Amino acid sequence: MRTLFLNPPAYDNFDGGAGSRYQATREVWSFWYPTWLCYPAGMIQDSRVLDAPPEGLNQAQSVDIAQAYDFVVLHTSTPSFKMDVQTAQMIKDRNPQAIIAFVGGHPTAMPEQTLQASTAIDIAARKEFDWSMKEVAEGLDWERIRGISYRKNGQIVHNLDRTPMTDEELDRLPFVTSIYARDLDFRKYNSPYCQYPYVSLYTGRGCPARCTFCLWPQVTTGHSYRTRSVDNVIAEVQEMTRLFPGMKEIFFDDDTFTADPKRAREIARRLKPLGLCWSTNSRANVDYETLKIMKDGGLRLFVIGYESGNAQILKNIRKGVALETARRFTKDCHTLGILIHGTFILGLPGETRETMRETMRFAREMNPETIQVSLASPYPGTAFYDHAVEHGLIKPEDMVDETGYQKCVINYPHLSSEEIFSTVERFYTSYYLRPRYILKAVKKMAADSEERKRMWQEGKDFFRTMRTRRQMTGKSASSAA
Repeated sequence: MRTLFLNPPAYDNFDGGAGSRYQATREVWSFWYPTWLCYPAGMIQDSRVLDAPPEGLNQAQSVDIAQAYDFVVLHTSTPSFKMDVQTAQMIKDRNPQAIIAFVGGHPTAMPEQTLQASTAIDIAARKEFDWSMKEVAEGLDWERIRGISYRKNGQIVHNLDRTPMTDEELDRLPFVTSIYARDLDFRKYNSPYCQYPYVSLYTGRGCPARCTFCLWPQVTTGHSYRTRSVDNVIAEVQEMTRLFPGMKEIFFDDDTFTADPKRAREIARRLKPLGLCWSTNSRANVDYETLKIMKDGGLRLFVIGYESGNAQILKNIRKGVALETARRFTKDCHTLGILIHGTFILGLPGETRETMRETMRFAREMNPETIQVSLASPYPGTAFYDHAVEHGLIKPEDMVDETGYQKCVINYPHLSSEEIFSTVERFYTSYYLRPRYILKAVKKMAADSEERKRMWQEGKDFFRTMRTRRQMTGKSASSAA
């Protein structure tokens, strides 16, 4: 079948899609590569990937393209699900014979609810869907395809799960960056913590950590870190230098690239002669020697999930990295000149007004280059979601408002969702409007014209977002009154 992999149009400024771990309204310009769609696209002859948001396509324009395909694979998420169902229905109305599959964390966690949402959705694909989508496209009998849910004789059928791909099978996948070059414009993608333009890829799937809030390991990729061989990774990186002229940085988007320190060191050693700049995700527990080898191999920046500055909250979410370990790691990074983009979450189990202040103090103490402050979002399929439902802390249907703006959906008896939401802005301003940080930013802008333009634009985006957040807080307060 002629197959389209669609990252559908979303709400204004919605930061999501088939490469985003946390779907929410973006604070600055950013688009993540639809990596999970591009892998199976590379396995199906004459397929196409359409990434609507960075292309600026609305629903009608996307449907105009999608109606020409026999099989449309649409990536969805819990916050965008309602709008994605509308898009699927519009495609089916224009081409009733089209088969439409929903993929991603939401249909994995809630396949029955996904199919019940609309008869326009024919298949809910679960977990890693690379091979199952290839088999559907090739016309294999659905009863023989593992990892899918579908209707048969008016009943919903759930086939057995697929076995996760092995290291050797990951090596045999086509290079995802070849599909980027075929179907995407890499200059339309931006990460606020990477140098522009950047290109991201995975060297492995899964994460051994057990964080209760984290969607992908719990729902789609699992807790076993399955990895490509070092030779395979380096071969793709070498090819990227030809495919993406002007690329300034590579981002290895593995959940925890450093989960196998020996392998991380070997990749860094092999990258060193190439002279490339790269960044990656890590936990705050890497030893000094590994950090040094990675820095010598071209590492510029880590994305680190600190989450909270409170020890009990870290235990509650099974983070597995103590505050003192994070302090030692961060000090080592500063010593070696490795930059950090630190991410924090407000509203996790155990949160109070004091723990939020504690986390803000901890962030200033760690002093990463940039920060991201997220609302605790209990996605279906996670232990955090089960905890929130069991204790009556959320209404799952309230993940987004009518414009797609993601709200704080957690309400504790001692701490309201409105207070958690409003604290995000205080967190950002307490961090970025410090004299120490402002002075550093001014020096960077004075020394580099490109950095000056980037930071100026991001500053405007940031303050616009904060104004929107204040308006949202005002609406909530008016509604409560």
